[in-house]
Amino acid sequence: MITKLYVKTSLFLSQFKNDQRGVTAIEYGLIGVAMAVALSVALSTSGSDGFINELKQAFTKIGDTIETSTQ
Repeated sequence: MITKLYVKTSLFLSQFKNDQRGVTAIEYGLIGVAMAVALSVALSTSGSDGFINELKQAFTKIGDTIETSTQ
């Protein structure tokens, strides 16, 4: 009885280790999490030198240039 349980458990663990189903979904999930973390770090508004603030300043400068050139 114990030997039969050992063999079944060993066989199950061996099959479980070699099972490749769902691996791609897990990999895509990990890539998505890594990209989300990278974007949140890149787009964080850390004071006056953050990416969003720099983008706002660039658009303000472009808007001011357009406004002065049309007058």
